[in-house]
Amino acid sequence: MSEHSSETLRSAEGGPTRVALVSDVHGNLPAFQAVVTDIRSTGVDAIWNLGDLVGYGAQPDECVELARDVCDLCLIGNHDLVVINKLDVEDFSANAATAALWTRDQITPETREFLSSLSPKDESRGLKLYHASPRDPVWEYVLSVGLADACIKTMPGRLGAVGHSHVALWFWRNDGGQTIGEQAGAGMEVDLSKGEWLLNPGGVGQPRDGDPRAAWVLLDFDRSTAHWKRVEYPIDEAAKAIEEAGLPRSLADRLYFGQ
Repeated sequence: MSEHSSETLRSAEGGPTRVALVSDVHGNLPAFQAVVTDIRSTGVDAIWNLGDLVGYGAQPDECVELARDVCDLCLIGNHDLVVINKLDVEDFSANAATAALWTRDQITPETREFLSSLSPKDESRGLKLYHASPRDPVWEYVLSVGLADACIKTMPGRLGAVGHSHVALWFWRNDGGQTIGEQAGAGMEVDLSKGEWLLNPGGVGQPRDGDPRAAWVLLDFDRSTAHWKRVEYPIDEAAKAIEEAGLPRSLADRLYFGQ
């Protein structure tokens, strides 16, 4: 049996064969609900969330409650950390800071307590999980092959996943040490059985890759594959909630363009 066989991958995961990987819900309940419905119709053993449940969107408590109900693992992201006063809001852009401060004032003690219990990384499984990157789990955006190569070299394992950028991506370092990567379109599937990989499922609540549909990835450790999914959701509902909350109109408008 090859060292990179599907059986080795599955056993390294400690049980789940099919895992849904999601990230960056950002208070967008309609998008999160649509993704959860799609995941349930597909059939998985576990749902892993890479962080930023809140920020930007207008339904943070509802998104955290849903995550608590359906996710088997959750990480904390930089927006979550700002909301619970673990990061300085001065490091955010104007609109992100406005949304973070609004969210900080709105969330319940239960939401705050749940977010406070989370970590920005989990390296306990065969697939190493980070909100942002293996080098900086909170802040680093992995958007280039050069950065991905540096991250893969420092990652304590062959497979890793990140969120944070809201862009569906894959990066692969082959046995010869060459790293390549590209944006992952809807329906793309890659073979994880050889080489080293860093995957990004894309954003659930605020995609930034030109596709406004909510994104997630299906990991099949039995087949050694990652399959990117996109889901239509009622953007009007999410946009209306943002406007009614008095948050910046641009946060609603960008949802229609996936930017």
